[in-house]
Amino acid sequence: MSILINKNTRIVTQGITGNTGQYHTRAGRDYANGKNCYVAGVNPRKAGESFDGIPIFATVQEAKEKTGANVSVIYVPPAGAAGAIDEAVEAGLDLVICITEGIPVRDMILTRYKMQGKRTILVGPNCPGVITPDEVKIGIMPGHIHKKGRIGVVSRSGTLTYEAVGQLMELGLGQSSCVGTGGDPVNGLKHIDVLKMFNEDPDTDAVIMVGEIGGSDEETAARWVKSNMKKPVVGFIAGVTAPEGKRMGHAGAIISGGKGTAQEKLAIMEECGIKVTRNPAEMGKLLKSVLK
Repeated sequence: MSILINKNTRIVTQGITGNTGQYHTRAGRDYANGKNCYVAGVNPRKAGESFDGIPIFATVQEAKEKTGANVSVIYVPPAGAAGAIDEAVEAGLDLVICITEGIPVRDMILTRYKMQGKRTILVGPNCPGVITPDEVKIGIMPGHIHKKGRIGVVSRSGTLTYEAVGQLMELGLGQSSCVGTGGDPVNGLKHIDVLKMFNEDPDTDAVIMVGEIGGSDEETAARWVKSNMKKPVVGFIAGVTAPEGKRMGHAGAIISGGKGTAQEKLAIMEECGIKVTRNPAEMGKLLKSVLK
């Protein structure tokens, strides 16, 4: 089992004809069950054409009707990306994963408002995507560093997602699913949403949660963990100063009104029973230490 995506997922790429969309669609198609999973692309100006054998349609709705696509991945440039999310939501897809970085905040506020009451789940924007190792990958993560296992990973930072996975692999620990929620201020799934999914997934034994400075998502998730989580969670906050003196995390992560600092988040996480590290190089070892 997995969360969000698996070998039965059917994917439409919005932005399939751009360089980024082509590169990552090809990489996703060539990973595990990707040849069966990537079934369509969308570009109204190139409808009827194809990319590496993947048919291109004028709309997401048409792609869904013709191929059974139920998940969209978006590589549309920032000016049109929110509109691409809107189109996928209106088509009634199960999940939209928006990789695009730099979408105007006003556009995303309007898109999130339009999504109220809709069935579609949004991951991102400005995220690395989602992978269920050895089944399907949707996004920009390097597939070869992942292997199927029983550890869930959720992170706002793409780079630290890969770092956590790399450490797990060195310790012989595979992953059930890895979810990059993205670093933008207006986005879809939060840490708490993904933790709830991992909590109910019988094939996930423990979770690494990587957060960032700014906002209160990690604190909200930590308080939920204290009262509800049945599995061990370990955490790290990007933005804390690493041993070599560098600071980790999105440049856009903002501390507002003195709230949302790394130390504040780590303290609350510890109070709620989450094992935390202040050294990003120790995430894997800490996770292994909490496994029964």
